[in-house]
Amino acid sequence: MIEVRVPDEQEGTKAVVRAWLRRVGDLVFENEPLVELETDKVTQEVPSPGAGVLTEILLDTDDEAEPGALLAKIDPAAEATSSPAKAGVQGGATAAPIGAPGPRPAPGNENEKRLSPSVRRALLQHNIDPSRIEGTGRNGRITRDDVDRAVTSATTARAGKPAAQPSQFSAHDIPHDRMRLKIAENMVRAVSEAPHVTALFEADFSAIASHKAAMASKGVKLSYTAYLIKAAAEAMAVAPAINGRWEEDRIAVSPTINVGVGTALGEKGLVVPVVKDAGTLSLEEIGDKLDDLTTRARSGSLTAADVSGGSFTISNHGVSGSLLASPIILHAGQAAILGVGKLEKRVVVRGVNGQDAILIRPMAYVTLTIDHRVVDGHQTNAWLTRFVEVVENWPTF
Repeated sequence: MIEVRVPDEQEGTKAVVRAWLRRVGDLVFENEPLVELETDKVTQEVPSPGAGVLTEILLDTDDEAEPGALLAKIDPAAEATSSPAKAGVQGGATAAPIGAPGPRPAPGNENEKRLSPSVRRALLQHNIDPSRIEGTGRNGRITRDDVDRAVTSATTARAGKPAAQPSQFSAHDIPHDRMRLKIAENMVRAVSEAPHVTALFEADFSAIASHKAAMASKGVKLSYTAYLIKAAAEAMAVAPAINGRWEEDRIAVSPTINVGVGTALGEKGLVVPVVKDAGTLSLEEIGDKLDDLTTRARSGSLTAADVSGGSFTISNHGVSGSLLASPIILHAGQAAILGVGKLEKRVVVRGVNGQDAILIRPMAYVTLTIDHRVVDGHQTNAWLTRFVEVVENWPTF
């Protein structure tokens, strides 16, 4: 028998079985996606370790999946009782199709191309024809919420109850999903374990704004977050412990600067994809990696590797409008998190030709929240001083 096990690396979080993509009796092939696992950070596909027939599923949908736990068994010598072509859409080990079955779009069909990986898997899991769902996403795209609503509506209808019609004017409760529960659990753990202290500085983004505009004129589009990552990586030189973590017998400083970037997923919470080894990357390379990670975060196609190994985090909360915040150090293996507020024009006093002058500059508040077990105030302020210095003196061409 070939054993299918939960991957060992789960970035310190518990996983649950989200959906089986094959049923008992199905013929499976080596490296074919077999089951989806979900944590608070990412949905991860577990591929089949070998070819054969899926003979037993040991962890069903919504079961907790500890690292190394046995998920299923595959018999390489058995004959299939069904095949992917005959079985059609696959659900869980015991689940029956929920949605009304219908023809799936042919490969290459335009509708199929517009479906994100997570939406496509959900449609497969519940045997739902995407043409029967009205998408509420951009340009009519079907979102995961649209699929969930279709599943709930179909289940309620079969139970003989009228489907609830939500009203935007009435108050209603929002049930916890797994991601929200995990975020809550991690937040409580973070503030109870680490003593948080926050320092506040202000930064003038005039130089970066000019550089960004010049790069755009050359066809290179960069987000402000790419500049923040580069500046943060350079600031580590004056206070390396900011890039470290608390251990019982030491402060462990990471040999590489791996910067996680908080990425909002709307009502679903957030994930933190990681730009690995940012200290060795150029600004353009950081921009490319950031664009790729952000796009895949919002389409639900990040892997476990994409959200693991962070040594420092940036929360660019200003993109959603807040001027000031002191984010929590969510990850136990980190000592600090940078918060950057909304960029807005403000009146400042600057020295010009030896005289005080009132100027208008694009300014933002920046905070560094630290684990006070790892670093003290002078290191925090030294890091922020250097970070602001890099931001305000960004080189021109």
